[in-house]
Amino acid sequence: MTRHAFYARSLATCLGVALAIVATEASAIFVVNQPWMTPAATGRSTSAYMDLTSTEGATLVAARSEVAASVSIRAPNQRAGSAHLSLPAGKMIRLEKGGYRLALDRLTRTVSLGDRILLTLTIESSDGSRQEIVVNAEARHRSPLDDERRAHQHPH
Repeated sequence: MTRHAFYARSLATCLGVALAIVATEASAIFVVNQPWMTPAATGRSTSAYMDLTSTEGATLVAARSEVAASVSIRAPNQRAGSAHLSLPAGKMIRLEKGGYRLALDRLTRTVSLGDRILLTLTIESSDGSRQEIVVNAEARHRSPLDDERRAHQHPH
């Protein structure tokens, strides 16, 4: 096969794939990045943090975990759970210390440093449909991003 024929076939294949992608019905994509939580003893409470992004507008309406009697969505400086958290289209929403977070109350077991804990997020799209997303959060003292930054700091 000549180089020209190879490029022509490659271009035709790429165009076919692109048309197939455009022809399929687009659906929302929900992304969870850097999920983590703080360690805590049995019976105590802890918080979970992560970055949430939805390609279309959505709402975080609930969360649960087998290691907690209850999980609630908490706003900054709020001790009781809120009903939901809006996730505007294309905007990353960060759950972080001092900000929005998931509060896991009355832990059924100790969560030790390095443990991996499953959280199930319930997301409601603008059309009212719901989906559950399972998140695997690591018990840590700081976010993965903070630890990465600390690893690259050099004394001067």
